[in-house]
Amino acid sequence: MRSFYYIFICCFLGLSFQGIAQEFADKDYYLVDSLVLAELPEADLVLLESSLKTYHSTKDKKSKINALTGICENMMHEDWSKYQFFQYQLIEEAIASNPNDKLLKSQADALNNLSGIYKNQGNSRKAMAYSNESLAIYKELGDQKGEALCLNNIGFIYNNQGDIPKALEYYHKSLSIQEDIGDQKGIAYSLNNIGAVYDNQGDIEKALEYYKKSLSIQKKINDEAGMAASLNNIGYIYDNQKDFIQALTYYHRSLTIYKDVGEKSKIAILLSNIGMVHDAQGETAKALEFYNESLTIHESIGDKEGVGLCLNNMGYIQLEEGKLSLAQESALKSLTIAQELGFPSDVRGAAKLLSEVYEKQGKGIKALKMYKLFITMSDSINNTATQKATAHQQAKYEYEKQKVIDDAEHDKLLAIEQEEKEQQRILAIATGIGLGLVIIFLLFAFNRLRITKKQKLVIEAQKQEVEQQKVVVELAHHELEEKNREILDSITYAKRIQSAILPPVKVVKEYLQDSFILYKPKDIVAGDFYWMEHIDGKVLFAAADCTGHGVPGAMVSVVCNNALNRSVREYGLTDPGQLLDKAREIIIQEFDKSDEDVKDGMDIALCTLEGNTLHYAGANNPLWLIRNGELIETRGNKQPVGQFFRNDPYTTHNFELEKGDTFYIFSDGYVDQFGGEKGKKFKAKAFRELLLSVQGKTMKEQKTIIDETFETWKGALDQIDDVCVMGIRV
Repeated sequence: MRSFYYIFICCFLGLSFQGIAQEFADKDYYLVDSLVLAELPEADLVLLESSLKTYHSTKDKKSKINALTGICENMMHEDWSKYQFFQYQLIEEAIASNPNDKLLKSQADALNNLSGIYKNQGNSRKAMAYSNESLAIYKELGDQKGEALCLNNIGFIYNNQGDIPKALEYYHKSLSIQEDIGDQKGIAYSLNNIGAVYDNQGDIEKALEYYKKSLSIQKKINDEAGMAASLNNIGYIYDNQKDFIQALTYYHRSLTIYKDVGEKSKIAILLSNIGMVHDAQGETAKALEFYNESLTIHESIGDKEGVGLCLNNMGYIQLEEGKLSLAQESALKSLTIAQELGFPSDVRGAAKLLSEVYEKQGKGIKALKMYKLFITMSDSINNTATQKATAHQQAKYEYEKQKVIDDAEHDKLLAIEQEEKEQQRILAIATGIGLGLVIIFLLFAFNRLRITKKQKLVIEAQKQEVEQQKVVVELAHHELEEKNREILDSITYAKRIQSAILPPVKVVKEYLQDSFILYKPKDIVAGDFYWMEHIDGKVLFAAADCTGHGVPGAMVSVVCNNALNRSVREYGLTDPGQLLDKAREIIIQEFDKSDEDVKDGMDIALCTLEGNTLHYAGANNPLWLIRNGELIETRGNKQPVGQFFRNDPYTTHNFELEKGDTFYIFSDGYVDQFGGEKGKKFKAKAFRELLLSVQGKTMKEQKTIIDETFETWKGALDQIDDVCVMGIRV
């Protein structure tokens, strides 16, 4: 498995603009690439054109600055860096011409974005300087949101430099301010960044805790870019745990979002991640295809770090295929880029690859040197005292460099003095030097032999250690398989218990003759269930979706099923609205017995059929009635059956059915399934069109078509939730 996995850290968005200052210096306008315009949403395009028009038509610097801000906000990520650069130039000119008009807010924003641009160029010193300048202005203005943003960005720079304690310190400072001002988007980004630090340190449990907190907030505020970053990071966790199916699912979901918003740099990262999963599965040809596509994008946008990481990953494949020269070339390029940028984790990965390549080539000394560099970088990343060690090493280097210069001057003086000595001593000195060289050569040869033997012993010891670790891993894997088998047996038995609470198909057909039930649990057991009772000539039936799925969802479904049964059998209720009111009361009473604050419950569509009269009540889930080719939707109450901040009575809706009417109740698992060419949700609109298209079919044929459509849409992706659909024809 490769040592490089991309973890998205949310910070400033800037890109390298080398050469742009010279190219546009004498122009009073900016050209927007037609391809960029074609990829922008219509609303953003209108705003962009308006900003460009304002910029061209005005000579007032403030208006020009504001217009450039609009351009930056509505341009794609890879294109706005050049506009940001010129915005900063205009701000500087405006301040120079009118010192009293400081334009502090605009200046702080521009400085912050310039910091991001220099960071992507690999110039951490300038990036840090601009961030600190921006931070000082935000503090002067009392702009806490801007202050938190700068603190986050400084933490990001420290993280790239391998100073983990400093990175965490600034991330937590940023998070504290964002929590004080209620900046939900900022909180989510900071949580994601802290999770990434723990992830890189190997603390998976802590990383997942922060990633999930971040993703939860991003879903609430509908932050697509943030969700994509968190989905990628969670995919990395699954990748690291060898759960490649889940990893690919999360990576592709993240990739789909970034393609929609046009984030080229993130698209390149996702392509590399997906390539690494295929690489780990032995699909090297497919892996190289993704790596090459990623490398092309990284090169096109000037992302040096991305280029280095792609080369490193490709080098591993070349090593495995025995292409040692190509592997060495890729690894050396990767190491050069990593050392130029000064990123310890990237240097570590490149050094590890080079040590393995040199070992295969029989270059023991070079292999050991690279392995030592690998160990040094690993220690640097995980050691809180790294900065002190670096300062000590720099001081030692300066001392030794000066010592070499002094020694050289001393040798020169000795040489001049030697030339002045008497002629008769030249022969004796030459003879002494010759003997000395012979002795030095012999000592050098003996020392080389001793070092080579020692290196061989070290390499042999490392091989033995690797073999021992393989044995330990195999034993652990065997034990894990045993545990998984025991858990699977328990869940399979639980399925038998859950199946016992579902009404048998023959009973359903007895009371609802022209009907079907499509029931597809996501896991072995499910949170969705269907329910049926017959009392006093009335047929009661429902499709319910309990909180969660799998084992937790199944446990909640037992409580909810029991609440429905008690509402009918003990209290004699048949009106759907009254029945849901009583079920809610029973469920809350059951969960109140726990010391924990349990707020689980269910969404449900509940019907009572009495002759040709249909009564319906729902909690979040609707009833769809199709009559004469038209779909009529009746929505339930916007509250679950369970603990909620309000407890309004559920409304019962009544219908007089006609011959040929067909009605459907269902959970949200079908319409929420990801799939299709772009990996998007199926959605309610497509489900309506599907149901309308099958009205000429029998109910049995409808079930088959609906099921096949679901499977085709899902394709190779995982089912994300339980599915329950009931259809009844009068």
